Amino acid sequence: MDQLTALLGGFGDVLTPANVLWIVLGAFLGTAVGVLPGLGSSMAVALLLPLTFALDPLAALIMFSGIYFGGLFGDSTAGILMNTPGNSTAIATTFEGHRMALAGRAPQALATAAIGAFLGGLVATCLVVLAAPTLADLATRFGPGEYFALALFAFVAIAAVVGESAVRGLAALSVGLALAVVGIDQSTGTERYAFGVPALFDGVSIVVITVALLALGEVLHVASRTGRAGARELVPSRGRPWLSRADLRKALPAWLRGAGFGVPFGFIPAGGAEVPTFLAYGTERSLDARREEPEFGTGAIRGVAAPEAAGNATAGSAMGSLLALGLPTSATAALLLATFQQYGLQPGPLLFERSGDLVWALLASLFVALVTLLLLNLPFSPLWAKLLELPQGYLYAGITVFAGLGVYATGASGFDLGLMVALGLVGFVMRRYDLPLAPVLIAVILGPLAEYSLRDALGNSGNDPTTLVSSPISVGLYALLLLGLAVTGWRRRSARRSRTGADAAAPS
Repeated sequence: MDQLTALLGGFGDVLTPANVLWIVLGAFLGTAVGVLPGLGSSMAVALLLPLTFALDPLAALIMFSGIYFGGLFGDSTAGILMNTPGNSTAIATTFEGHRMALAGRAPQALATAAIGAFLGGLVATCLVVLAAPTLADLATRFGPGEYFALALFAFVAIAAVVGESAVRGLAALSVGLALAVVGIDQSTGTERYAFGVPALFDGVSIVVITVALLALGEVLHVASRTGRAGARELVPSRGRPWLSRADLRKALPAWLRGAGFGVPFGFIPAGGAEVPTFLAYGTERSLDARREEPEFGTGAIRGVAAPEAAGNATAGSAMGSLLALGLPTSATAALLLATFQQYGLQPGPLLFERSGDLVWALLASLFVALVTLLLLNLPFSPLWAKLLELPQGYLYAGITVFAGLGVYATGASGFDLGLMVALGLVGFVMRRYDLPLAPVLIAVILGPLAEYSLRDALGNSGNDPTTLVSSPISVGLYALLLLGLAVTGWRRRSARRSRTGADAAAPS
């Protein structure tokens, strides 16, 4: 009951004309950016982060709540209508969604995606409201050793477990850690890796890093590929985006199963919603194969419903992990953590005590954002698709200008612009060689926490390394990490054996 009372107070703070306007603006911008292939919610947050310094914390955070879900809402539109998912989280939806569009059911596919995203996010957000205070109480038992274990768990899980290549993931993690240690060492007051440049004494701004890697890196990557691939045809979306009773009967169980897959993955550092969306899609495909008349391969509505619900359920529960533990479980969550820190707020157990009104208002804004996005997407998805007809040259030129203005506005520094260009080239090279970006952002955000926690733990114990494994929580985190590494290694080895066997059996 305490949670419900606090949540009602949060609704009282959010449901004002000004705050509702910020939510609608965030939902609009998040969806617009999410619709465009290659962008997504993390890009929207990165571009808008510099522009929120003039806002009060509540206005900025509730606007980002709309962007947070809006990016995921928009990602699937390009995949369904063009077979080009807006982000990797929409790949699983694209398989059957585009087939539905080719069969003349684009409006139904878009409606299925919109309702699935709404239900998945709603289920997860309700669970976060109930579970976040409990998680915050659990986090009060964390000391320096436990926080170091938690940061290490996030580093290795995102870098080695989720990515296609553990080597690439660890290489990306190293880039982020290298950026995190630049500046003045807070413990000793000595300069580290600043090379005598005064502008680097305060470290590399998270705004510069995110805008450079996500926005400018993507612009350079797209520019390098222009003209190499054939143009994708936009399937028109005409008709009413309503689902029949038969469609609802098929989709409802898939929505619920998808949400069930997505919720747990939001609480662990799995790098995003790719894993639960593919698990949800695979489950629906396996169930469909047992039916008398299988539908997968011809445009199955279940193949759209389950991944969409899983993706937004993961995003919703990730907010609980971020608020209660201070643990970002995806690149977008890491950027939201940077937004909190921008206002001097540190997510974790103390956030509920020191800024409880802000936390519950933010949770209330998630519900308002989900309803707003459903109203924006269910009837108006065909209008969002018009953004896909924008010429790429104009679009990415505008992103470049917007990124430069945002970086310059934060510090009025020409050095930051030069650094943005340099890091943009790093982002381009990472994309060219398939190095994931999420480990870089997680390392930049959590690197200082890991370093401080390690120093604090060793300093308080007389440099005894066993203090890092002296509590059940830290031992449990390390055990869970080792188990994840073992399972991932076994699966990759099995996949390599299967490919080798298939190649050997193929006729020469």
